[in-house]
Amino acid sequence: MSLHSSLKAGSKIAAKRNVLKRFERIDILKEKGKWKDGDRAFGLPKTKS
Repeated sequence: MSLHSSLKAGSKIAAKRNVLKRFERIDILKEKGKWKDGDRAFGLPKTKS
């Protein structure tokens, strides 16, 4: 008996998320040079990962 495709959890974990956490957005902004240490973490611009 085979496992139904909707029950396979392993492949879904590695899927790309659409929403980033605040620290992930700050890391991306640091890479682009748009973030300086000491800046406020509220009202961050949208980022594309």
